[in-house]
Amino acid sequence: MAEIIQRDGTWAFDGGTVRITPGLHRSVPLFRQTYGEIAVPLEAVSSVVLEPERRHGRLRLRLREGADPLLQATGGRLPDAADPYRLTVDADRTAVAEYVAEEIRRALLLDRIPKEPAKAYLLPGPPVPVSVRSSDGTVSFDGTRVRIDWADTSERVKRATGPRIITMGDLVQVEWLPNSGHEDGLLRFVTRETVFSKLPPEKDPYALDLWGSARRDLLTALVATAVTARLPHPSTDAGHDTSAHRPLPAPAVPPASEHHDDVLLRRLRELGRLHRDGVLTDEEFAMTKAVVLRGF
Repeated sequence: MAEIIQRDGTWAFDGGTVRITPGLHRSVPLFRQTYGEIAVPLEAVSSVVLEPERRHGRLRLRLREGADPLLQATGGRLPDAADPYRLTVDADRTAVAEYVAEEIRRALLLDRIPKEPAKAYLLPGPPVPVSVRSSDGTVSFDGTRVRIDWADTSERVKRATGPRIITMGDLVQVEWLPNSGHEDGLLRFVTRETVFSKLPPEKDPYALDLWGSARRDLLTALVATAVTARLPHPSTDAGHDTSAHRPLPAPAVPPASEHHDDVLLRRLRELGRLHRDGVLTDEEFAMTKAVVLRGF
């Protein structure tokens, strides 16, 4: 067993798996603590390096392309501090870190792990159900469908459409950009019907506009990853084909106290007011109205 324990976290390698456990210190980002322990099979590893820095070192595990749904969903856009595959190493522990790295390299050679892109995800992603409250609303995923419940601060056009429910059968891909604190982020669920939509995230009823706490909004990557892990792998034809028909999303269920037609008419009237007030352009009104009608 090769192991290094740091305030930033712990890496342990048993010859077949690199087990990464985040540290509990307050300096460890909320995202890493929430994502929890990651067991990386050796076959998912491409390389490992120890990068020297001025006052400390940094262990970095590089994974094979297509092996990890987290890296697929976030596209390398996770902030460095939130990246679970990096470990800050104290200056007096660099020798231990190099030993761990060398053991992983030796195993990669002995087991002849290929460097080519993986044909399937080799890590499972976060467990479900998973639910995250963001600045634009709460997004939940139970393994079969995504649900978005809008916040009071969401744009009126989104609140007018009501809760959004999207089945896995209708999803094409997930788009995620972090809220950097300087620029807004987004979590968008692209379906067969919205693949060519040009609505901005603040008006798109299939997207969360991430504009609040960058620390908390980063947790939406958990949902993005969990959904990505259950979509067709990018290496398959299904992962690229967007022309085949899939079922429409399951309709949002209105409260039991409200009649179906009343809910629909109220939301359509609200959209009409937004259109007349100039909040929605003609194109945005038509697209959002279609979303509401499909939901019912």
